[in-house]
Amino acid sequence: MTNTTDQSRPKATARQRFLTELGPLLVFFLVNWQMDIFAATGAFMAAMLMAMAYSWHATRHIAPMMWVSTALVVVFGGLTLWLHDDTFIKLKPTIIYIFFATILMTGLWFGRVFLRTVLGAAFPPMTDRGWTILTRNWALFFIGMAVLNELVWRNFSTDNWVAFKTFGAIPLTFVFALAQTPVLSRHHLPDEAQPTKTEAN
Repeated sequence: MTNTTDQSRPKATARQRFLTELGPLLVFFLVNWQMDIFAATGAFMAAMLMAMAYSWHATRHIAPMMWVSTALVVVFGGLTLWLHDDTFIKLKPTIIYIFFATILMTGLWFGRVFLRTVLGAAFPPMTDRGWTILTRNWALFFIGMAVLNELVWRNFSTDNWVAFKTFGAIPLTFVFALAQTPVLSRHHLPDEAQPTKTEAN
């Protein structure tokens, strides 16, 4: 059954998605570049909260991933500023990647495909097997990104880590998403309920 609320909700434009998904990261990078990691952390927290408000204003919807990301930014950013220790904000991506991987793998363990619940409307119809493979792949990707984040922040300067977070993580995610195209094609289902000639007449 189609959710009428989802049908009536305004769809986010490309500009709106850019502002809510990439805008806070760009603020983080620019403030760190001009000042330091602590000023950047405060600006990042504010930018995430503003992105949430803008998303609600524009679409009357806030994605579950944005809720989780913003909550962790506020918690770990707050610890960073309170204790004046940038370790916390550097750990935040690791925690969120592990969180998403755990949710996806736990769902599969119990026969639930949470990726379909969250992203189903944005993907073409797929078989259950396709959703299972896609969920497993994304869970493994998140684990890999968690390991990569740990390697970068522990072995490189803060400025290099900020640059990786802003200009490395997003392109890697985009490339990985494109790499899943064969899964989408292989497990694609025909479009639902196309009207027959008799129905059209």
